[in-house]
Amino acid sequence: MNTRTPPELPGLPVLGNVLEFQRDRTTLLRRAYDQLGPIFTIRLGNRPTVVLVKPEYHEFFFSETDKKLRMDKPYEFLAAMFGKIAFTASPEVYQEQRHILLAPFQGRKMPGYINVMQQEVEAWMAGLGAQGEFELVSEFEKLTLYIAAHALLGNEFRQRVGPEFWRAYRDLAAGMSPVLPPDWPLPRFRRRDRAKAELHAMIGGMIAERRAALRRSEHSDFLQDFMDARYKDGRPAEDELITNLITALVFAGHETTAGQASWTVIELLRHPDYLGFVLDEQSRALTPGDPLDLGKFRQLQYTEWALREIERMHPSADILLRYNAAEYDLGGYHVPQGWFTMVSAGLAHRLSELFKDPDRFDPLRFGPDREEDKQHRFAMIGFGGGTHKCAGMGFAMNEMTVITTLLLQQFDLELLTPNPPATFGLGASRPAPTHIRYRRKAAQERA
Repeated sequence: MNTRTPPELPGLPVLGNVLEFQRDRTTLLRRAYDQLGPIFTIRLGNRPTVVLVKPEYHEFFFSETDKKLRMDKPYEFLAAMFGKIAFTASPEVYQEQRHILLAPFQGRKMPGYINVMQQEVEAWMAGLGAQGEFELVSEFEKLTLYIAAHALLGNEFRQRVGPEFWRAYRDLAAGMSPVLPPDWPLPRFRRRDRAKAELHAMIGGMIAERRAALRRSEHSDFLQDFMDARYKDGRPAEDELITNLITALVFAGHETTAGQASWTVIELLRHPDYLGFVLDEQSRALTPGDPLDLGKFRQLQYTEWALREIERMHPSADILLRYNAAEYDLGGYHVPQGWFTMVSAGLAHRLSELFKDPDRFDPLRFGPDREEDKQHRFAMIGFGGGTHKCAGMGFAMNEMTVITTLLLQQFDLELLTPNPPATFGLGASRPAPTHIRYRRKAAQERA
């Protein structure tokens, strides 16, 4: 029997590599890969964690999820925020909930969501005036939060949203910690629990109002889809499950999309030649003021390739973790039960054997004459893979298309923070604060 475990990157006593991982995990993982190869071990405190860096190994990672590898245990800290749902639940519970979670993402729903996205972006841009400056990331955080609130809970709830909703989500986010036990009596955890209770009261109130109507609602939003959903045995989805799903989806949707949309604007402004392709394509495919739809999106190939390049260079979920429910052998090594296994999109998407000149912003790599991402179906893992691939991927891509397209169509933009560094939260990479100067285009002023 093979007993040789993957080579380990040296670290500190007791702490292992956790401090450097928290400070700059991209550099840490790259150094380990260069020194030790595509399978190596780091230590996050007392937990050995094997990192897999190769499309074939990514395929193992995703195909063995809910088998030899489990999602729920590494993300137990998120259960304190969202309850036992989706990947914070056991594989058995997730399978029971899966069709309920996926119901709102059916293709027939998307045209209505695109209309919601356009309404919210147009309203935000109307508030900008003719010219000025704004901080990109914080503005996109608020914009994507309102889009999420509108699409998930409906326009009636969106109109009620005030500062308390935004504050509650900030307090909820600040209560995330994968290191500290989530039930410790710390101020940040107490604020997290208060914020969770406030959000549940807001969402629960909407559920109660709709239940009290005693008839099938005409609402077309995520909340109504969840309220109409049934388990396979015919039971309705519980209010607690619905509330947890909505809370998690609003959080995840605005956290990740805000960062990705920000990076898209930044990279396009840093690369004016490619921005020219995007603007020329827009002028041919779109008429200012007309509604956006999926048919028009299919004509915006340069925008689509830019979004794919942002997923490659700046993946929002730059690492994914699993718990080893069983031992396994891979790549000539033995990995014991009880360890963690990780993949890193932030590292894997920069492999020169897959992507030419990988540190260069080059969306044309996704064009029909190159298609570098098609070399292996797990070469790109920015939205996960397998059974647990991000259900909201299509929603997020369409939302970023709406934001980017309308902003570039109506404003001339200047990047005042030319090289913002990346900041890493718990699964949501984003730029550091970035300032933009804008001027409404002359045609838009006349309109």
